[in-house]
Amino acid sequence: MSETDAARERRFFAARVSLLFAAIFVVAGTNLPFLPVWLDWAGLGPREIAIVTAMPLFVRVAVTPAIAFAADRAGDHRRFLIGLSWAGLAALVVLAQSREFWAILACTVAFAAAWTTVMPLTETVAMRGVKAAGLDYGRMRLWGSLSFIAASLVGGWVVQRLGAGSAIWLVVAGAALTTAAAHALARPIGLGRLKAATSPPRLSLAEAVGLLGSRTFLIFLVAAGLVQAAHAVFYTFGTLHWRDLGLSMGWSGALWGISIVAEVALFAYSAAVVRRIGPVELIALGAGAAVVRWLAMGFDPPLALLVPLQLLHALTFGATHLGAMHFIGRAVPQVQAGTAQALYASVTGGIAMGGAMLFAGPLYAAYAGRAYWAMAVLAAVGLLASLMLLRIMLQPQS
Repeated sequence: MSETDAARERRFFAARVSLLFAAIFVVAGTNLPFLPVWLDWAGLGPREIAIVTAMPLFVRVAVTPAIAFAADRAGDHRRFLIGLSWAGLAALVVLAQSREFWAILACTVAFAAAWTTVMPLTETVAMRGVKAAGLDYGRMRLWGSLSFIAASLVGGWVVQRLGAGSAIWLVVAGAALTTAAAHALARPIGLGRLKAATSPPRLSLAEAVGLLGSRTFLIFLVAAGLVQAAHAVFYTFGTLHWRDLGLSMGWSGALWGISIVAEVALFAYSAAVVRRIGPVELIALGAGAAVVRWLAMGFDPPLALLVPLQLLHALTFGATHLGAMHFIGRAVPQVQAGTAQALYASVTGGIAMGGAMLFAGPLYAAYAGRAYWAMAVLAAVGLLASLMLLRIMLQPQS
């Protein structure tokens, strides 16, 4: 195999993964800011909105690791991504027709059962490309962030002009794009170093369960999980709260976009950042920034302060996520990588985020913006866990 062929294959691999990230984040860029707006339009109250947004996250605790384990065993992540994307799209189409609380909850749970494994499987494919062929994870992942910006800005414009009822169809469109991108993903037949990124890993159940017996891995899950879960009030009620403070949907979409611009800047230089700072240090940095961000958000700051606070998203989400991906890449054997990604997604986006969202509903109903202060407490605990993890990683290995 010539160097030209190898370079062409690496570019092809990176481009298809980047496209899939971009499509996935059309869903995220419309779902996170505007689905609560649609739920409010459909007649749900704050507590019902919190339940609808939180309960699907608990589904992933059992479903996501099981599907990821099956995908690792089969060695064909593309096939699983295609099937899951189609299932998620079908659930969203039914959701768009629903108006009653229980019907909406059932559809969102069905959507989550399919969709919550799409991202960790994509992350696994991307990180295998990093380890096997020296690809830059951040350069692939940033296309998801750019897509999130475009989706949130366009989504704000659409909802502003067509009304809250249009929000769900933006999410449906994103799911359709993701399904197409999953079909476009390279088949698990690689050449050269990229063959290692797509070949079956022969993972055993004992190896998968063994991850949960690792004290270091468990502390990592607590650290990264709590920092990400501290976004719960913002993800669930951020747009609604800004609306109540007098901001237009257009400005809400712009603020979501601003946060992702900062995230893109970090991902664009991720390889250099990870080399200079280190994965666990990035998680700790994100935790510290989260404490500052959510304390300040609890004071209902004006628009002039919301902009720099949204820029902190590069650290509270971006640095934490980047650190988590590279921690898994360095500390977890490749044969366990898919399951490790799924466990990380399940704890972060399932147990931790789901619990925080359920807690956020009553908090927001009672205290409105001051509910952010509870998120600052979560971030502080995550900071302590990240410092414990850093201490363990710095200890000499016997």
